[in-house]
Amino acid sequence: MNFTALHELKYHEGVRKKPYLDSVLLWTTGVGHLIAPKEHMKMTLTQRKEAKAAGLLKCPAEWDRGLTNAEVDAILKADLARFERGVLRYCPTGLTQGRYNALVSFSFNAGLGRLQSSSIRTKHNRGDFDGASNAFLLYRMASGVVQKGLETRRKDERAMYLGG
Repeated sequence: MNFTALHELKYHEGVRKKPYLDSVLLWTTGVGHLIAPKEHMKMTLTQRKEAKAAGLLKCPAEWDRGLTNAEVDAILKADLARFERGVLRYCPTGLTQGRYNALVSFSFNAGLGRLQSSSIRTKHNRGDFDGASNAFLLYRMASGVVQKGLETRRKDERAMYLGG
């Protein structure tokens, strides 16, 4: 992922040096680095809402601190490596720098499993790059609700994908 795309990814994800609950109530820190305990990941959003209301949705103790800029960057570098490898695995041909950047950004946000099963991947791997670019716009929901931030991000990823 090049510098411009990395900057855009940080813009969309945000950079947080202290742990926070994301939009689906999972503990996160740094640049979208998920730190939620496995038991939280297995819960439904409704269950996490109930746990939060009861004061039971606690930040993992080992992460309950501020991060330095160097720590944020190191965590992001390690996280990105996994998504970059995944994009190369699931979309091995037809990659330009722009397509690669957009697919890594999408995967970082939605997950490699979502990329693997997405119409973006299917169309990209068939060489339907216009169709793949338009498919980014379909993935704008979180927990069944359209999110303005995701709409904006997917438009930016689409533009990045088309940008070459």
